[in-house]
Amino acid sequence: MTGHEYEEALARILAGETAAALESRTLDFKRQGRSRDDTLRDLAAAAACFANGIGGTLVVGVHDRIAGVDALAGTDLDPIRVVQRIYELTQPALTVFSEAIEVSDTRLLLITVPRSPDIHQVDQRATHRVGTSCLPMTATQIASALADRRNDDWSAGDTDLARAEVSPVALDIARTLLRRSSDPVRRRYAAESDGDLLRILGVVNEAGRLNRAGLLLFAEEDGGPGNGSHLVVYQFRKTPAGEPTVVHRITGPLLPALVRILELIDARVDKTPVNLPGGQQVQLADLPEAAVREAVVNALVHRDYRLAGPVQIEHAPTRLVVASPGPLVFGVTVENILTTTSRPRNPLLAGAVRTLGLAEEAGVGVDRMYREMVRVGHQPPRYLEEPDRVTVTLLGGAPNRHLARYVAALPETEQDDADTLLILYHLLTHRVLSAVDAVPLLQKDVVEAQEVLLRLSTEPVAMLESTRETARRRHPNYRLRGSALSALGPAVRYHRGHRDDAERKVIELLQAAGQVNARMVRVALDLDAQATSRLLGGLVDEGVLARISESRRGPSVTYGPGPKLSPRGRRQPRKSPTSEGDPLF
Repeated sequence: MTGHEYEEALARILAGETAAALESRTLDFKRQGRSRDDTLRDLAAAAACFANGIGGTLVVGVHDRIAGVDALAGTDLDPIRVVQRIYELTQPALTVFSEAIEVSDTRLLLITVPRSPDIHQVDQRATHRVGTSCLPMTATQIASALADRRNDDWSAGDTDLARAEVSPVALDIARTLLRRSSDPVRRRYAAESDGDLLRILGVVNEAGRLNRAGLLLFAEEDGGPGNGSHLVVYQFRKTPAGEPTVVHRITGPLLPALVRILELIDARVDKTPVNLPGGQQVQLADLPEAAVREAVVNALVHRDYRLAGPVQIEHAPTRLVVASPGPLVFGVTVENILTTTSRPRNPLLAGAVRTLGLAEEAGVGVDRMYREMVRVGHQPPRYLEEPDRVTVTLLGGAPNRHLARYVAALPETEQDDADTLLILYHLLTHRVLSAVDAVPLLQKDVVEAQEVLLRLSTEPVAMLESTRETARRRHPNYRLRGSALSALGPAVRYHRGHRDDAERKVIELLQAAGQVNARMVRVALDLDAQATSRLLGGLVDEGVLARISESRRGPSVTYGPGPKLSPRGRRQPRKSPTSEGDPLF
């Protein structure tokens, strides 16, 4: 939750929205009931629910189904008493922060609930926030959540299996992966003895017995959770809604299972040849290999092995859905997964997999998934978190050649920058983007988002420019420069033709009336005030129109023919087909 989420929500309620539509994983609205004791107990339960998740804010005194100022019912609860009663009703005791605020002459109560290292109960019942609801937690969920909060590494736990139980096939795969590494140190690991290699990977203890990470990666015994279960169930469908034509139920060890899954997916992914600037030809997959690998590896390495059930993979030619048991790791949400500091659920297992070269270093795997998808014109990964499952969906298809070529021509540091690629992808379908709008896109605060936009508007990148009418704002609107529009070509979904058609109509109106103003253009072209202002301002800048009134701003400004407009109503050709003209919308 941002520090101003509740402020923005209250402003939107006053503007006509309902509180129920604005609640989130970190924001909830409550109304004071007739019974003060019942209200306090309800607030304690809601606070415990937030604390068991990632924290949040309760706003007391607001109807959740009424819009406008009438939604502000107010409250006379004492902040000190609320804090005290929540502390008394929760087990273990939960400390929150409470203060009274005034909104439209109505007294409301703001309760800030911190993220807690404990699991709190009210009336012997523990709940956690899932979406906008508080759902009961099972005993397994409570144990898993506590382990996450305390940094307990399940994969580091010892087993009774000796080193002799290691699969020779799994060891051969490990050595093959290490030999292919670009790191010379890792390549040397491939020549180590079996015992030394397992020690380097951290999967055996001093007594030579496998820990759980070693069992999962290398043991002949089924490494899946529960006896006789599968690690992965892979299904391929020729269409997303069709019947499965291929089904594989894959057991341990985890290392050969991972390699097998990636082979199954790669064999069914189409590739398109694309010529990059400089003449190099590359094969771009409908589902980028690096994004697929990160999705599959993350699911198997960071899943909760305390919960039974396999990782489920649903594959269609341009779609991959990977669902893994367990929620996101404590502190990670769908809203911050791209930027939050990584903390793997199974650190020892994750470390071994990274050493083998199957996963990125901590904190960049998700970043890479986003990067690899958007660089070829695909949507960013979609995450869905449920109480006992996390699902990531990759939607692919034929790569956008124009976008891929443009990205390949960017400075090398920008080619691999997720922020750059997400902004570029967004501006293929949206004419402008401000730092405020970029906050959910980049999962950064507005200051950081503004810094990114400024960087992309200056050399050596210079792909963006602020729009003329917003340039002096604290957070201007940015658009693609003319050079970027020209290079991207058909990759940009909006076209210059919209602007040319509007310009033609303005010139026709000018010829018929002798002069035009904003009201005439707005009515004739059915535009809003901002779009009209942008259009007229752009035509003045280009010399198609000229201001002929004393007024320079406002609805009283009138326009006549500019120096670039011939007596017959034809404008002189543009020097550049893209850079001078403002987007219409």
